[in-house]
Amino acid sequence: MTEPQNSSTAETPAAAQQVNPVDAILRRLATRAMGLTGADIERIIREARLKARRSKRAIRYEDIEEGIRGNRAPVPYSLRWRFAFHEAGHAVVHHALDLGPVRGLNIDTGQGGYNLVGFHVWTTDTRDWYENMLTMLMAGRAAEKLVLKRVSSGSGGADDSDLARATRIAFDMERTLGFGTEHPLLYRPNRDPGAVLDREPELAARVHDRLVTAFDRAGAILRRRRPTFHALAKALFDAQAMDEAAVLQILAE
Repeated sequence: MTEPQNSSTAETPAAAQQVNPVDAILRRLATRAMGLTGADIERIIREARLKARRSKRAIRYEDIEEGIRGNRAPVPYSLRWRFAFHEAGHAVVHHALDLGPVRGLNIDTGQGGYNLVGFHVWTTDTRDWYENMLTMLMAGRAAEKLVLKRVSSGSGGADDSDLARATRIAFDMERTLGFGTEHPLLYRPNRDPGAVLDREPELAARVHDRLVTAFDRAGAILRRRRPTFHALAKALFDAQAMDEAAVLQILAE
């Protein structure tokens, strides 16, 4: 999951339909390129230009898109389904909680899925917002559990993973944000939450309880919206990369 980008507004279906055709193509390419580095993009464009020059024609958007696809090994069938359900889970819960727009989804990486989500700035910093964030972050794992019955390590394993970010938020709610269940007015920051949680089992239990609650809540939302969830996962499985308009068309239904 990619780092969320702040956004103050979400497009309506009507607005999404009025996007300039060139902008729509650029958004499609940007969605397809999620997870690539700047150096990767530079090399792909350079190769696309060389291909066009050899064919004695101008470079086309399709050349770049083909280069992006060719830069990645095919994702195995079963893994592609897991990625699709995981990222669709994030998107459905994000939309259900009205956190903001979903800018794009991508499972065409072989390294895991990516989503680019935005947030309404006027709703941040309340207890409800943080609880909604926890629910959204746990939604990928909840989606895997709901459909595949077993979860993977894809939601954890790195400092920018879903579990890492959710744990940090839950930790801050207890220690620095004034939402703790014990001594909520005490401001107790720490740069290494893991070390604190290892030393303080009661705090670790409270943080974990927040994550369990968010996980269960995400699962309940996905069960209520199962048709939309499955439709988005199927579309993402087929397309492997979906821009905002394509995602919104399914979520809005």
